[in-house]
Amino acid sequence: MNTDIHQKLRAYLQQLLTQAMDTQEFSDTDSLFLSGRIDSFSLMQLVMHLEENYQIDFSNVHFEAPLLDTVADIVAFVQQHSRPAAL
Repeated sequence: MNTDIHQKLRAYLQQLLTQAMDTQEFSDTDSLFLSGRIDSFSLMQLVMHLEENYQIDFSNVHFEAPLLDTVADIVAFVQQHSRPAAL
């Protein structure tokens, strides 16, 4: 797992949760979207963040919300779909 990507994504997810008044801790394997901690609006913010920061073109990627449910899932998704220069 790329530590830099992992740390940046955890920080961003913490920010999304804090905006939703959720200050509970979360592990890399805790469900965020399917558990309801991140709503559909926050999920779209995450998608836009991934597009902007990791140059992922979601129009060319098969995407379903469960693919971005945990920190570990999101890191793996970024590593698989981002342009090499973005890492």
